Amino acid sequence: MLKLNIQNETSRLRAVVLGIANSNGPAPSVEEAYDPKSIEHILAGTYPKQEDMILEMEALDAVFKKYDVHVFRPKSIENYNQIFARDIAFVIEDKFIKSNILPDRDREIEAIDYVIAQIDPKNVIKLPEKVHVEGGDVMPWNEYIFVGVYTGDDYPDLITARTNSYAVEALQELFPNKKVKSFELRKSNTDAKDNALHLDCCFQPIGKDKAILHKNGFLIEEEYNWLVNYFGVENTYEISKEEMYNMNSNIFSISEKVVVSERNFTRLNTWLRQHDFTVEEVPYAEIAKQEGLLRCSTMPLIRD
Repeated sequence: MLKLNIQNETSRLRAVVLGIANSNGPAPSVEEAYDPKSIEHILAGTYPKQEDMILEMEALDAVFKKYDVHVFRPKSIENYNQIFARDIAFVIEDKFIKSNILPDRDREIEAIDYVIAQIDPKNVIKLPEKVHVEGGDVMPWNEYIFVGVYTGDDYPDLITARTNSYAVEALQELFPNKKVKSFELRKSNTDAKDNALHLDCCFQPIGKDKAILHKNGFLIEEEYNWLVNYFGVENTYEISKEEMYNMNSNIFSISEKVVVSERNFTRLNTWLRQHDFTVEEVPYAEIAKQEGLLRCSTMPLIRD
């Protein structure tokens, strides 16, 4: 049996689900795309090629092996995007919580049934249908669970709005001993630079007490300020609109000291090294074209 344990974003990683790009299918049409960044690349003819994305994911897999992390991969479904393992489920403490995601993506969870079969069934949670939530919006951080939400009246019209207020209530019920804190995110179906698809597109804790933030990703300034105060100005790294667009906040922690980052994030990677992080650089710029990066393609199961 898998003994799940996730208390935060940065403790030493022992087991993870990493998505796959093996049979990603042809580039989708504009109508089939789920986010403005993908649409941009479809229209420009620069949508990522399957073979490039496979190489990028293998580079990440190699880093996990170097650090002795047990890696599970989904079973391949033909012509199906299975890169973003974070969206389909997430782990908090010893609970495996299935996301209620876009209906088009239901089959993704079936591809990791063999992993779910190794978890105590009483710890596998299926949320009520009205609860919309994706793993990219959920961040366990010790006594807190940070959740990115959108509660505007136009929620049903925004394909980029993935997590609703029912998710906040459901998580608080599931984890009464934690403080669930929600953050309203800026959404746009049309402008990728004004769209925080998930909370991890504009915020991520790193190390013991540091955070990467992008102010414009938050709709309510007080909520952004709360995070700055919580981590401390000296411990926060503010990214620009362009850096958010390139997914600079979507790196991934193997431990409090080791982070995996995209090799082109020069400014961020320099800052991380100045703050005593070991930075494992991988190529991930093609996958980034689908508005997801390293955190989005991983689902941690066990951290020490």
